[in-house]
Amino acid sequence: MTSESTDPYLWLEEVTSDSALDWVREHNAPTVDRLTASKRFAEIEEQTLEALDTDDRIPYVRRRGDYLYNFWRDATNTRGLWRRTTLDSYVTDDPEWDVLIDVDELAKSEDENWVWKGATALRPDYRRVLISLSRGGADAAVVREFDLTTRTWVTDGFTLPENKSTVSWIDEDNVYVGTDFGTAPDGHSSLTESGYPRIAKRWTRGTPLDDAVTVFTGEPSDISIRAVYDDTPGFERHFVSRATDFFNSLLFENRDGELALIDVPTDAYAGVRRDWLLVMTRSEWSPSGPDGPTYAPGTLLTFDYPAYLDGNRDATVLFEPDGHTSLVDFTFTKNYLIITTLHDVHTSITVLTVGDWSPVEIAGLPVLATISVLDTDPDHSDEVFWSATSFTEPPSLLHGTIGSDDATVIKHSPEFFDASSVTTEQYFATSDDGTLIPYFVVRRTDVTHGPTLLYGYGGFENALTPGYLTVAGRAWIERGGIYVIANIRGGGEYGPAWHTVAQKAGRHLVYEDFSSVAKDLVIRRFTTPEQLGAQGGSNGGLLMGVMLTRYPELFGALVCQVPLIDMYRYHLLLAGASWVAEYGNPEDPDEWAFMQPFSPYQNIRRDVDYPPILVTTSTRDDRVHPGHARKLVARLEENGHTVDYYENIEGGHGGAADNKQAAYKSALAYEFLWETLGKTDEQGETEKQGGDDGS
Repeated sequence: MTSESTDPYLWLEEVTSDSALDWVREHNAPTVDRLTASKRFAEIEEQTLEALDTDDRIPYVRRRGDYLYNFWRDATNTRGLWRRTTLDSYVTDDPEWDVLIDVDELAKSEDENWVWKGATALRPDYRRVLISLSRGGADAAVVREFDLTTRTWVTDGFTLPENKSTVSWIDEDNVYVGTDFGTAPDGHSSLTESGYPRIAKRWTRGTPLDDAVTVFTGEPSDISIRAVYDDTPGFERHFVSRATDFFNSLLFENRDGELALIDVPTDAYAGVRRDWLLVMTRSEWSPSGPDGPTYAPGTLLTFDYPAYLDGNRDATVLFEPDGHTSLVDFTFTKNYLIITTLHDVHTSITVLTVGDWSPVEIAGLPVLATISVLDTDPDHSDEVFWSATSFTEPPSLLHGTIGSDDATVIKHSPEFFDASSVTTEQYFATSDDGTLIPYFVVRRTDVTHGPTLLYGYGGFENALTPGYLTVAGRAWIERGGIYVIANIRGGGEYGPAWHTVAQKAGRHLVYEDFSSVAKDLVIRRFTTPEQLGAQGGSNGGLLMGVMLTRYPELFGALVCQVPLIDMYRYHLLLAGASWVAEYGNPEDPDEWAFMQPFSPYQNIRRDVDYPPILVTTSTRDDRVHPGHARKLVARLEENGHTVDYYENIEGGHGGAADNKQAAYKSALAYEFLWETLGKTDEQGETEKQGGDDGS
């Protein structure tokens, strides 16, 4: 085992040291030289950038009062425009946009590499806005106040230096803020061990940040804490949340400085809307005690909130899961509750009347599509903006008002690849323990065997649902490749249990599931191990590292992006401590015992024939430390293996700060995959360059 004292590559964890960046440049150069020289790379990069920059795509919006707000990037505005319009204008083919902030101009005038991170407006008049801007795309951001009436930055406004801060409005002169306040009164840092705020304060305009009044202080071992104000008219309340780990939290109502714990399971999702408390369980729960009903993980319940605080535990069941159906999300409008579910990874929508919770029919939504709620205005109307998409259908934006107007398509993305001859199929692989694992296969109808790319994630209850393959459609499927999405455990495709079974000691199930899908693709003769590639990023990058070190015989190539790799030290790097509930604590010998076999860094061997691998990361990623990717490459090279490596100096956890960088990074990956997998197999099939295959 590589320990801190014996690890020869700790110096690569020094993110911006001269020696580390020299190493990065030395490793970038041969990868760039080799992968960017082909005509195919240039075509893929150009096509990808065209798709990302096109003015034809949907400008997604969020309603704030009378206006619809949008953030937009294109070839001319590479950093982006924050702008707004009215609904009447928006539904036309050529909306009249009122530009509020031009990030390109702002970056130029201030000589900063600003990347837009979001805006939080003060209700109900939406005159003041807290703007978050990141340098180079990192999670850490600068916060500044902007006045929408004067179109100027507020000179005496709420401003915060670069940090992973939280800030939310109370009223025009007060905000709740969590940031790096320096050393706390208890002698510990004001940030948690994960690097997020552990102290929430109430900050009044015109006063120094140091004079802000502490509302709540968490423990150093917490993930984060946050204070928020619910300004729902007639139901104004103050809340404090304390995340004790990634999946457990405590929720308090702050009543005149006294915190009242809302006594729900710490692993449940809980929220208050007017006088209803909604709880989605993540484990079995008997709220009335052993003599009362027990609710399964993934059940959505509602309670009378004031009565609940007084001890009443009478629940109304809004959704119950089954072996095939799980809850994805729930969203309020003024008079309705929208429940989004998955049945074998296919979306379904249910609408209930708030209060009596009776079902309501809704018309206009497409069938056989992944549908999500983009935006509602629950204090004022039953208006809903919806999104609908599939692997082969470009996203469409629908708008309607529940109870009066059907959902109607008002915007539609263009097609970026010819889907007329593309088919989508769902299969189920049998994992090592007998569990059926669903996966989708997307291919041209005339392509039944050949280069295949398998994508997976498998963590943090993140479900991979069908969505339009803008980039993969052009770069892979049109060119004759087969594209596969694996819905492995660790995700949320079948509710909380699909995730919790794969936490910590159950982590091996993630890797067994993914490898079982890889084997099933070969059994069904879609591909061969030599022509099967896999791709994943972040937690999916860890998945790729495990495939490399434990299942190298199954793959012909791997693309490993912004990965976790050294699981012995992951909790010491950047936000890593926040993921101990997912992976385990390597400082606990019992937990390291089940972690060590699946920590790629500790399992690289000289005498193993590894498939070709492309490893990518970002210097500016302040979530998953770039040292993981660097050390993987260094350890592989130490053991005599060849690796392709590319590190973007900017980009944050997404790996790219703008569309041009995103297109470049994507083209590198697809060129690498075509070069390694697109060779003639035993049946004589190969990728064609141009000609009749639609490339």
